[in-house]
Amino acid sequence: MIALVQRVIQASVNVAGRETGRIGPGLLVLVCAEPADTDEQARKLVDKLLKLRVFSDDAGKMNLSVTDVAGGLLVVSQFTLAADTSGGNRPSFTGAAPAQLGRRLYERVLELARERHAPVACGEFGADMQVSLVNDGPVTIPMRVL
Repeated sequence: MIALVQRVIQASVNVAGRETGRIGPGLLVLVCAEPADTDEQARKLVDKLLKLRVFSDDAGKMNLSVTDVAGGLLVVSQFTLAADTSGGNRPSFTGAAPAQLGRRLYERVLELARERHAPVACGEFGADMQVSLVNDGPVTIPMRVL
């Protein structure tokens, strides 16, 4: 699975003018499943997200996790993270999982995250979404879970 993690002061996602998710301080996580991914990659991703130390401690060092600071998670599906631009100017998305698998794994990430953390907000799989955020730092971290 591929993820792009952004530490945010706040973030929200809208679909057709309707807000589907909002968090205050926490992590905005854009997620893309790849064709060979399984529930194991979803579990590893959630484990990593909840332990990722990107929040400042009292000494100003990035030493605390989203769990430590009781921050929110906003999880948004984004198949374009699998874009391949090596063949020209139009990206290919063949590296992304087929929609049925992508949806199942995205929903599994949400399920696992909600079992272990709150709050967890989300976008809507396959929808045209508008994501708003205030990136804190900025801190933006690409991740690939194998």
